[in-house]
Amino acid sequence: MHLISRRECAFLALVFLYSFLPAVIGLLRIPELVGGAAIIPPNPRAVIDPLPIALHILASSIFCLAGAVQLLPSLRQARPALHRMLGRVVAAAGCLSALTGLWMTVSYAFPESLQGPLLYGVRVTFSLAMIAFIFWAIVAIRARMPAAHRAAVLRAYAIGQGASTQTALFLIAMALTKTEPFGFARDLLMVGAWVINLAVAELLIRGIRAMPGRPAAISGGS
Repeated sequence: MHLISRRECAFLALVFLYSFLPAVIGLLRIPELVGGAAIIPPNPRAVIDPLPIALHILASSIFCLAGAVQLLPSLRQARPALHRMLGRVVAAAGCLSALTGLWMTVSYAFPESLQGPLLYGVRVTFSLAMIAFIFWAIVAIRARMPAAHRAAVLRAYAIGQGASTQTALFLIAMALTKTEPFGFARDLLMVGAWVINLAVAELLIRGIRAMPGRPAAISGGS
């Protein structure tokens, strides 16, 4: 008996592919952060305060990749103990990702071409929201409210996957304009990515709630 279905394998492959570019770019930054040679163009902020960036990269990669596994209903049904254990790891990684993202937003000096007031405010808001959703997911599952748990997990995951959608939007914009977006246009693309992800999450949540007599198509856990 297979642990996960072919459909779930395809879902995992799609999410891993979608997460690949931002995760790899982030992981390629690690040698620079620990004092080695820069594989990709150096980041001045990494030299000044590398620890939050390194923690953010590792935590975000774990949250996005391991979090995708948590969304598989077959894993939850066939291996509930593994689902719970992995859920704790994903929850911790998600909180660390959000906290380090919040720290970098408020502590690092970004030029306005890379972060204007709009992006600053949205980054702070979504970092706090991601932590809140993760904690609510934990509270909900302990209170035996699986629907609320799944909804909170999906919303937190949508925020955590922001970098993947941002990368996709940037590639599309660069293909159309032949130049990298900066300033307010960059802020709009960054914010738009989170809006798109959360809109998709809400559609999934409504779809799951519309099928009360059927197993949830997607499930998360902690």
